Amino acid sequence: MAAPSNPDHHDDARTGWNPRLALLVAAAFFMEFLDGTVLTTAIPSISADFAVPAANVNITMTAYLLTVAIGIPLSGWLAERFGARRIFCTAIALFTLSSLACALSQDLATLTMSRIAQGTGGAMMVPVGTLVVLRGTPKSDLLRATAFLVWPGLLAPVLAPLVGGALTTYLSWHWIFLVNLPLGVAAFAASLRLVPTVPGDPGRRLDWPGMLLTTVGVGALVTGLELASSHPGLPWAGISAAAGAAALTGAVLWMRRAPHPLFNLQVFRTRTFRAMATGGFVYRVTISSVPFLLPLMFQAGFGWSPLHAGALVAAVFIGNIGIKPATTPLIRKFGFKAVLVFASLASAVTFALCAFLTPETPAALMAVLLVCSGAFRSIGFSAYASVQYADIPPAQLTSANTVSATLVQLGTGSGIAIAALLIRTFEGLTSAAQDPAGPFRGAFLAMAVLMLASTVDSILLPRHAGAAVSRPAPAPAAAPLPPRPTEGRAPRR
Repeated sequence: MAAPSNPDHHDDARTGWNPRLALLVAAAFFMEFLDGTVLTTAIPSISADFAVPAANVNITMTAYLLTVAIGIPLSGWLAERFGARRIFCTAIALFTLSSLACALSQDLATLTMSRIAQGTGGAMMVPVGTLVVLRGTPKSDLLRATAFLVWPGLLAPVLAPLVGGALTTYLSWHWIFLVNLPLGVAAFAASLRLVPTVPGDPGRRLDWPGMLLTTVGVGALVTGLELASSHPGLPWAGISAAAGAAALTGAVLWMRRAPHPLFNLQVFRTRTFRAMATGGFVYRVTISSVPFLLPLMFQAGFGWSPLHAGALVAAVFIGNIGIKPATTPLIRKFGFKAVLVFASLASAVTFALCAFLTPETPAALMAVLLVCSGAFRSIGFSAYASVQYADIPPAQLTSANTVSATLVQLGTGSGIAIAALLIRTFEGLTSAAQDPAGPFRGAFLAMAVLMLASTVDSILLPRHAGAAVSRPAPAPAAAPLPPRPTEGRAPRR
C-alpha cells in the first residue's frame, strides 16, 4: 500500500545520536552565517578595487541576506520532494562554487550576482541541514544535538569583523571567499558519507500561491529592515515592511485553507513552538543587536581603534564558549521555563549595565560584563533551539523547522535595524558633543526593556514545558521475574 502524500512526509526512523553529522551541519551553518556579515570590514578594499563608492558595495551584503531569507521557505518543500540528502549536498556544492565565483569577480555586478548564487546555497543549507539532524535524533538526545547547531549563530556575528579584518589586512578581500573552498569540499565529501539517504516524495505538490505570498512577504520585510538601517530618511522602508506584512498575512490566510499548504500552520498550536515565535523572536532581536551596538559604541562613542574594540568584544565569544558545557546540565536540572526566564532577565541586566560603561571603566570589569553577557546569550539560544521542537509531532517537523529558520532570519535582521533606528532616535535626544556614547547608552537601555518582553513570555510557559526533552522519561524497568515455585521442595536451613 502506497504511503499517502503528506505536507510533512518523511521517514520517521530514528538512526540514533550522531555527533559527527551534527558537527558537519554546524560547520556548514558557520560558513553561511559568517559570510552574511564578514564583508563589512572589507567594503573599503572592494570599493577601491572596483572603483565604486563604498556605499554601493553594501548591495553585495543586502543581496546575500535577501536571497537567504526568501529561499528558506522553499527549502522545506525541496527536501521533501527530492530528499534531504540530495538537497543538502547540492546546497554545499552551490555555496562552494559561488564562493569561488565571488573571489574571481572583476566588478561589482559580477560579485553581486555571485553573492545571490551563494545566498541560494545558504538558504538550503540551514533548514535542510537542521532537518537532517533532527530526523535522526531521538528527543532524549535533542539537547545535545541542538548544542552543536546553536554555536554558529552565536560565534559568527562576533568573529566576522575579526576574520574579515584579518584576511583583508594581511591577504586580500578575495580570501574571505577562498577560505570557503577547502571547507566546502571537505563538507561535501563528509555529507556523502554521513547524511542518511531518505527517499523523497514524488507526489509532494508545491503550494504555488503560498510560496509566492511567503517569498514576497519575507523579501519585502527584509528589504524594509535593510532600508530602515541604511536609509532611514526615506519612506520606502515603511512601505516595504507594510507590503511584506500584508503579503505574509495573505499567506497565512491562504495556507489555513489550502489542501496542500507550503507550511502546516498547526505547528503554532504547540505552546513550546509558539514560545520560539513570541518570546524567542524578541530574544533573538535583542541579542542580535549586541555585535552591532558594542563595536560602534567603543569606536564612535569611546574613540577606540577597531582593534581595541574588536579585542574587547571577543569577551562575548569567550562567554559563549565557556558556558557551553554547562548549558545542557542546567536545562536538565531546572527545566526550560526556569532557564529561559533566567537567561532573558540576566541578559536584560547586562544590557542595562552596558549603558553605564565609560572609557574610564576598568578593562577587566568590562571584560567580565561581556563574558557574562555572552554566557547568558548562549544559554538562551540553546534553550530556545531545543524547546521549540520538544513537543512537535514527527509529521510536522519539516514545517516547524522551515518556519523557525525563516523567523530566525527575520529576527536577526530586525535586531540590527532596530538598533540602528534607536541610535538615530537618541542622537536627536542627546548631545553628541557632551557625550558621544549617549545614543548608544539609550539604545542599550531600550533593548534591555525590550528583552523583558521575552522574560514575561517565558514566565507564562507551563511549568514542565518541554519536559520530554529536558527531563526524558527513564527507560522502563525490567519486569520482575516470577517467583520460583517452592512446592515439593525442602526449605533451606
